[in-house]
Amino acid sequence: MQRRTFIALLTGAAVAAPHAARSQQQARLPIVGFLGTSTPFAWGDNVTAFVERLHELGWIENRTMTLEYRWAEGRGERFTEIAAEFAAMKVDVVLTSGAAADAAKRVTSVIPIVFAVANDPLGTGLVASLAHPGGNITGLSNQSSEADAKRLELLREAVPKLRTLAIMADVGYPAAALEMNEVKAMAATLGLAPIMLEIRRAEDIAPGFAALKDGPQALYVVSGPLVATNQVLINNSALGARLPTMHGVRDYVKAGGLIAYGPSYPHMFRRAADFVDKILRGAKPADLPVEQPTKFELVINLQTAKALDLTVPASLLARADEVIE
Repeated sequence: MQRRTFIALLTGAAVAAPHAARSQQQARLPIVGFLGTSTPFAWGDNVTAFVERLHELGWIENRTMTLEYRWAEGRGERFTEIAAEFAAMKVDVVLTSGAAADAAKRVTSVIPIVFAVANDPLGTGLVASLAHPGGNITGLSNQSSEADAKRLELLREAVPKLRTLAIMADVGYPAAALEMNEVKAMAATLGLAPIMLEIRRAEDIAPGFAALKDGPQALYVVSGPLVATNQVLINNSALGARLPTMHGVRDYVKAGGLIAYGPSYPHMFRRAADFVDKILRGAKPADLPVEQPTKFELVINLQTAKALDLTVPASLLARADEVIE
């Protein structure tokens, strides 16, 4: 009886072993690597929107999936380092934006990559086509030329005496350098004299403002990781120089800028969560078309306007999606 019992237990263990192994494999939660190009403070609303949408789709941190956050703090060299770390961890998908998506693509051709925001992903070679991205990457495009023109139009409306425009951009960030040149050309066609304020690191910001000459009446700030990381410093410096500012991101106005017009980044990060959901359920990035932004917003900070002794036209305020008072 004891021998039969031992054999039965041994047989049961042999049968149970593969089931236990499968259970251990099934217990591994899918991992999403979140490569933030800036800081948690700068991307707070974006993270919230992304995570909330994942929750709606059934993905709960530490229950049905794992979220690994890494922050580059505006330093381009960190994009590749973080992407390599995610590749070594064998994450199931990387969520990021802009140039960090390109860095991640260079690191891995296997792990799916979703960009929540990218300027001209087709023109920069990030994807083969918008309808059929190809490879291991897809996401949402922030085609900015029309928005750039709209920002200049709104800025002229807010600052009727605008004649000379300072344009700030991190020229080490390809998308920002491209937008800077586009805005410069557009400004010239509108009869505005552009002044370039080129930065590559945080230490360039204060000297850049100090070197501004010819008395610009406003400042156009080109979005990017370095700018996002230093948005408070930039806005405070602009306020000290008595310069109304135009931005492409709502958060920069919450941090003291005057006006922002552009796609809703939180909305784009919500849409990015849908891409991540589909990929975690088996879809291939190559089969998911790149989407265009569908929600744009105009935000005006009246506290900043008051500090600048600037009266924002009522017609402009009436069109704003949000007015910060």
